[in-house]
Amino acid sequence: MLFVIRCVDKKDHLPVRQENRPAHVEYLKSFGAKLFAAGALLDDNENMCGSVVILDLADKSEAEAFAAGDPYAHAGLFDSTTIDRWNKVLP
Repeated sequence: MLFVIRCVDKKDHLPVRQENRPAHVEYLKSFGAKLFAAGALLDDNENMCGSVVILDLADKSEAEAFAAGDPYAHAGLFDSTTIDRWNKVLP
């Protein structure tokens, strides 16, 4: 089943995001075919300010483990994280 993991960065933490981005990208790649989509949220000035990751996982506990293991989370980047089941309808 698909899960959407939405993370919002702490204010003024763009340098933390930039420093940890290579490790974050490698972490995402390690999920291979389970990774449905991933990308940064952007603020009105086109600066990265959060993340959206959609993964095909067995259950919510796997999604929670993914979120906890993200290098961004280890670096203390996020102000909030939500995990929701998602049903792709279109296209």
